[in-house]
Amino acid sequence: MNLKRSLSNINDDDVQVEVKGGVVYVSISDKLLFRSGSSKITSEANEVLNTLALVINDHSDLNILVEGHTDDVPISNSCMDDNWDLSVKRATSVVRTLVDDYYVDPQRMTAAGRSQYIPKADNSSSSGRGINRRTEIIITPKLDQFFQLLEGPMIAD
Repeated sequence: MNLKRSLSNINDDDVQVEVKGGVVYVSISDKLLFRSGSSKITSEANEVLNTLALVINDHSDLNILVEGHTDDVPISNSCMDDNWDLSVKRATSVVRTLVDDYYVDPQRMTAAGRSQYIPKADNSSSSGRGINRRTEIIITPKLDQFFQLLEGPMIAD
């Protein structure tokens, strides 16, 4: 909820925050983060990433999974073989920016590429493809601490 409040001044079309089952999903559109076909972070993305990092750094008990997503239009250029490659490179760029520029602990970070295989919308329209091109930052509790809570207190004999 702190994260949702912190991001409230950002355009809702570019950043969406959802809380589902104790996990926070921050979905950032590719048009905010990257130029078409690129994995280089834009200068416009810094405000969002800075705000995210401030909240993440305040909560060291959380892990961060960064997932890159693409539409189903094939890409192939000298830097990318396909959409898998683009999605992974975009996720890695976000992780590196959070670590290098905003001092998020790299031990808490995971970068993953999902390519076009988890669409949020139909890829048959340009608006649907735009929705599918995104980076999701998934903030989760550390599972070892979660399982310790489930075990409950030790009872002495």
